[in-house]
Amino acid sequence: MAQLWGGRFTKETDKLVYQFNASISFDKKFYRQDIEGSIAHVKMLGKQGILTGEETDAIVNCLGEIRGDVEAGRLAITDEYEDIHSFVEAQLIKRLGDTGKKLHTGRSRNDQVALDMRLFTRQEVLHTDELLAELLSVILKIMEAHTETIMPGFTHLQKAQPVTLAHHMGAYFEMFKRDRLRLGDIYERMNYCPLGSGALAGTTYPLDRDYTAELLGFYGPTLNSMDGVSDRDYLIEFLSACSVIMMHLSRFSEEIIIWNSNEYQFVEIDDAYSTGSSIMPQKKNPDIAELVRGKTGRVYGALMSLLTAMKGIPLAYNKDMQEDKELAFDAMDTVKGCIALFTGMLSTMKFHTETMRASANNGFTNATDAADYLVNHGVPFRDAHGIVGQIVLFCIEKGIAIDDMSLAELKEISPVFEEDIYEAISMETCVNKRLTVGAPGKAAMEQVIAQERAWLNEKKQG
Repeated sequence: MAQLWGGRFTKETDKLVYQFNASISFDKKFYRQDIEGSIAHVKMLGKQGILTGEETDAIVNCLGEIRGDVEAGRLAITDEYEDIHSFVEAQLIKRLGDTGKKLHTGRSRNDQVALDMRLFTRQEVLHTDELLAELLSVILKIMEAHTETIMPGFTHLQKAQPVTLAHHMGAYFEMFKRDRLRLGDIYERMNYCPLGSGALAGTTYPLDRDYTAELLGFYGPTLNSMDGVSDRDYLIEFLSACSVIMMHLSRFSEEIIIWNSNEYQFVEIDDAYSTGSSIMPQKKNPDIAELVRGKTGRVYGALMSLLTAMKGIPLAYNKDMQEDKELAFDAMDTVKGCIALFTGMLSTMKFHTETMRASANNGFTNATDAADYLVNHGVPFRDAHGIVGQIVLFCIEKGIAIDDMSLAELKEISPVFEEDIYEAISMETCVNKRLTVGAPGKAAMEQVIAQERAWLNEKKQG
């Protein structure tokens, strides 16, 4: 059992205790970050004259070799070591002898692990943002292609008013757009370097923390060493953002599952993103959408676990904080996988536009517009609401749509109706006369789509 802190102890750690305490099984995931941080630390020690130029070069080169050996599969990270930090330092000492022992000068495992987790999470924030950008591009293409595809809009899962597929997709564009903005906010707050905080109270060595931060791409050093080693707010924020992303994906998945059903038949999911039944040959199941919906709770669990672990921890570092990793790693991988698979499913999905339109036409989604027609002809809204309610009841009894009623039948309920009522309640009119910002009218949608396209391009360039 390779431990770097044995000097104080006269008795070997019980094997079960050692295994319970060790983190190598999961923190080996960020060996790159650990080596990257160590290289920056050593370069700073050399700059400050704490290490000689020869020692600095030897350690930096050897760290690079260790990284290369791990990546090439020549060097395995085994549970012989307590954590990834012990593994890297032990390998360095094995190769460089006493010079390798100087790596940890002016550093604690507390600020080292704080740095590694921050570097790893920062990378995950950027990767998740890239995946969301791809998803938004797919959604925007669908919006651009379907500004005239009429479908029912729903409240309470009941047909309410006609909208377009572009408009419906636009709602999800806004959700994932906000998700990207949240990730940007998290990046701005988290991008400060804890290295140099020591165990909790800094160090007597003349470290240049600004230089280390610059080498590692941070805006600067953290300004309180106790907070530097014990802060996990950035990870909680990221898991919170991941949970919101999964909530949005789950809502979208639920709609696709409904749209894919025999009762709706709004969409057909590509064979590559579906499975069949082992007993029912007619089935084509929306498994990817269902799994995304199911895995949402898994990500929520990681967030709640970390919040619970952190809630009672006094300053500064405590071993409880080791629990920030396993579930967080799983949640990060889950979110990335779900976004990527969902994007592929959505990009290959076929929309049955005629079925969507027929559904809007047969669901009295133009009832509100019939009431507006009466209001525009001098009927008080409350009276107009009641008149249209009678019309809907008549249509239900006859098994017809409002458009199918004769003018005589309409006039029998209200003499205000004239021939122009049919134009007023056509699906195209119902949609396209709604031209306020954010509404489904084609002109309004095209303006919004142009803004969204410009925003995506700006984010890509930024």
